[in-house]
Amino acid sequence: MNDQNSSRPKPATDPLRSPVRPTPTGTDKLPATDKLSGTDKLSGTDKLAKSADSQSTSEIAEASLQDPSAALNALRAKMQRVSDEFAEGKLNRMQFEQIYRRYSEQRLIIEKLIERNPESDAWQKVMETKGQTGFLRQRFEAQPLYYAVFRQGSDEAMNTGGKSETNSLQSRSSLTSALVMKLWALPQRPNPGLARKQLPNGQWLILAAGDNAATLVIFSLEPSNAQARLVRDLHADFERANRAALSRGWIVPERMVFPQRSLFEGIH
Repeated sequence: MNDQNSSRPKPATDPLRSPVRPTPTGTDKLPATDKLSGTDKLSGTDKLAKSADSQSTSEIAEASLQDPSAALNALRAKMQRVSDEFAEGKLNRMQFEQIYRRYSEQRLIIEKLIERNPESDAWQKVMETKGQTGFLRQRFEAQPLYYAVFRQGSDEAMNTGGKSETNSLQSRSSLTSALVMKLWALPQRPNPGLARKQLPNGQWLILAAGDNAATLVIFSLEPSNAQARLVRDLHADFERANRAALSRGWIVPERMVFPQRSLFEGIH
């Protein structure tokens, strides 16, 4: 790779959205982990609280099948919970909208059934339908399709990967190369930075930039904030692990590590 001889393109007329690093929330913090077993550590008080929560949830679920008012309250609690999940960055907009619509439809159906015949138990059939929200979560979860890692100032990727078909990898490589050059051309590029951009085909791109390089990841749908933060953290670890090579310009991909690969090598 010869970065010094590459010509610098003219600034793009449609630059990427200015990268903004998201503010970590309290949900980013993971529970303490047992180094030997990998299980969460819970004190006696925590175990009792967890047990009480499980019992309370079970009692609410059982009551929701016996009393229509309890069923409506249970649905309202679920709607509030999915709103909290979106606020915490655990769901993308599509997941939220589909799941929330499902709960809202159940609520409206039960209300209409009760209004028509307060003595009927037809509303119970609505609450007994299981598995729909789990399906919606999985169906509308953004999946990583492709990633590319670029050294600062270069449009040639140091490393790429993904699960896409071979015939689409070349087009994605050209796309990411063009976008990263727009990033390098920005006169005031935030560093470190994080940006997202919707592509013409409905897919989404997350870009994480650091001191010496940038990582671009293409997702099937709009990723959640948690997924965007993961890309940011993977890139930060990439720069940390390869600090010497990047700062001195000794770019030998075979001797470098790429945490970005974990997007596709994990358990799915």
